[in-house]
Amino acid sequence: MPRPAITIAVRAARAAGNVILRYQNRIEGLAVIEKQRMDFASEVDRLAEAEIIREIRRAYPDHGILAEESGAVSTGRATWVIDPLDGTHNYLRGIPHCCVSIALLERGEPTHGVIFDPMRGDLFVASKGDGAFLNDRRIRVSKREGLAGAMLATGFPYRQRAHLDAQLGMVRALLVEAEDLRRSGSAALDLAYTACGRFDGYFEIGLKPWDLAAGCLLVREAGGRYSDFAGREGLPASGNIVAGNLAVTRGMLETIRPLTPPALLKA
Repeated sequence: MPRPAITIAVRAARAAGNVILRYQNRIEGLAVIEKQRMDFASEVDRLAEAEIIREIRRAYPDHGILAEESGAVSTGRATWVIDPLDGTHNYLRGIPHCCVSIALLERGEPTHGVIFDPMRGDLFVASKGDGAFLNDRRIRVSKREGLAGAMLATGFPYRQRAHLDAQLGMVRALLVEAEDLRRSGSAALDLAYTACGRFDGYFEIGLKPWDLAAGCLLVREAGGRYSDFAGREGLPASGNIVAGNLAVTRGMLETIRPLTPPALLKA
């Protein structure tokens, strides 16, 4: 039986998904702002976020909220971390690959998480200790026994272009053994796909809590592992993430750590 927090998060994610679908054929008329260089937000991001906050406020008025567009709306004993539209760049170009990501953090650890892909109707949910599910079916990370033949995913974030050479070096080294690598444009979906075995592993530089929280919980509850580039477990304050099953994560860390600039190994 779903936990009450999951029920609320699913309701909020579906409400935001309805907003995303409602505007998908009116993209050219959307108001879009550039928050910083190559970092865009549309009115859909803001409207979807408002729907999520409304649902959470109704059920948990004393909880804190950390949302991508609104920032820290409030603080409390528990904090909801929200990305109303992860994959905005895809969405604004009509590429149907984006999602809503919602997680509840308690003492800095994700305890409940929902990722909803409104384009495909895929609903990923996880609660600490309860396992991870896709459309009500339990999911597990892949059984890949190492990097050999692995399908990996990554992203090239606009905030971290100073480290692009290092990341391209990591990609080159990983592809010596891995089968291939995908760059989808949605960190939350990359983590969800890793949790259900569509990807064997995932790594990226410089993400934010709303990109990571729900997806990391999914990976852990699906039997996988996540850490920063130094191998420290827990949500990485640096935003540098490696995730997958135990064997693939170990192989990725062993491959990329020697190529990682010291600045990216800090906690």
